[in-house]
Amino acid sequence: MTPNPKKRLVVSFNNLPVELQEELKALYPAGYYDVMMRIDKPNGDFFYAVPFETEKVSYLVKIDVKIDDVSDDDDDKDYYDDELKGADEIQDDGSDDEPVSSSSTLDYDDEI
Repeated sequence: MTPNPKKRLVVSFNNLPVELQEELKALYPAGYYDVMMRIDKPNGDFFYAVPFETEKVSYLVKIDVKIDDVSDDDDDKDYYDDELKGADEIQDDGSDDEPVSSSSTLDYDDEI
């Protein structure tokens, strides 16, 4: 006779009994980063989970993960937009002064 296979469950960390939460924390004292896996659902959603086993049950424990919604492109756009605005202001400052050409000579001996 073969032993009964373990029951397999997907459960949120918050829905685990406190005793199992403590066991899970003891199993991964340095955190879940190295063991966490992304689970993709058929509808396109996803969640992150870590494996956890007891004598009778094999769990995938859902872990809440905060994901940054701001993309790097938005940061770059803001940065470069500011830079371009500054360049526009420098190019068209409204003054009537003409730029000094490289062929003109300046007399530094004149008193101001």
